[in-house]
Amino acid sequence: MVQFNNDARRALSESDIYNTPQKAVFKALAWSKGDLIMANRTGTYVAFDGLGETDPAKSDFKYYATIQAWSANKNIEFNITNSHEKTYAVRDSSAKATLYARIQERLRASKNMLVILTKDTRYTGSVLSYEIEQAIDNYKIPLIIAYPGYSAICDVDALSNLWPKTLAERIGNAGVEAIHIAFKKEPIFDAISRFYVNGEHLSSGKNYYNRQSYIDWGFVE
Repeated sequence: MVQFNNDARRALSESDIYNTPQKAVFKALAWSKGDLIMANRTGTYVAFDGLGETDPAKSDFKYYATIQAWSANKNIEFNITNSHEKTYAVRDSSAKATLYARIQERLRASKNMLVILTKDTRYTGSVLSYEIEQAIDNYKIPLIIAYPGYSAICDVDALSNLWPKTLAERIGNAGVEAIHIAFKKEPIFDAISRFYVNGEHLSSGKNYYNRQSYIDWGFVE
């Protein structure tokens, strides 16, 4: 069940909480240079701070690798359509303009964004900041913000010290949709399957699952 940051409550049955919606291809309309473009917005854009490291083991890439492993493991009920795999690869040596163009291309194909935030996430100066800015300002994509190292997330404001500046400046704005979750397979999968451009809508930028959800998932007692 989703816990909203204000006093408004929306009742959801257990079937709503745990049943995964059938997957479908949705069409989204986007404007580019005055032309109407049809885009298949079916992917989940995974964003994290590479911390300027070329060695993936030394950055938050390891959490992205975990998600890839979940998706690839046939014994785990988890599947993700990663927007990073929908377009050409961008090498570390790519010019910034090329990199940003690829990011926008991927975001146009994305139904939501999974943002991974840790104590090492930089406040400014990372590509992650640009990704968040574009997702919110230009593509109106719901954010699923996951925090490694937590068993449950029930106090969103207590995590504000982990937010990049671009997120901190926008999270309270009208129209921003985000849910904050622990970096665990079950809440990640549930949120990805429910909150997307043509799916369920979130009330604000500070939503979270209630404690009972994490109890039911077996992460807290």
